[in-house]
Amino acid sequence: MELTPQQVFSRLAAVQIVDVRETPELLDGMIAGARHIPLSTITENTAALDPQRPVILVCRSGSRSASAADYLAAAGFDTINMTGGMLEWTAERLPTVLPQRP
Repeated sequence: MELTPQQVFSRLAAVQIVDVRETPELLDGMIAGARHIPLSTITENTAALDPQRPVILVCRSGSRSASAADYLAAAGFDTINMTGGMLEWTAERLPTVLPQRP
């Protein structure tokens, strides 16, 4: 399943957002409440996700998040890919936050 950034924004309270971009890319802003799990580590971090709640995957343009969505769907998660990624999210002037330092 895929949703546009506007559709994702309207569902934020009911889902888990996973940002699969690499750490330096987060400085461009991320969706508030998103969990950062780089695509390269998704296989080791599935236990951090709630299998009872839908997972929306986000990246810069929608390609890496589609790969992550496919992987998590095969692992039994209800997944949604955000089309257009953060490029589209910011183009639509939806709110972003800077990542918190660990």
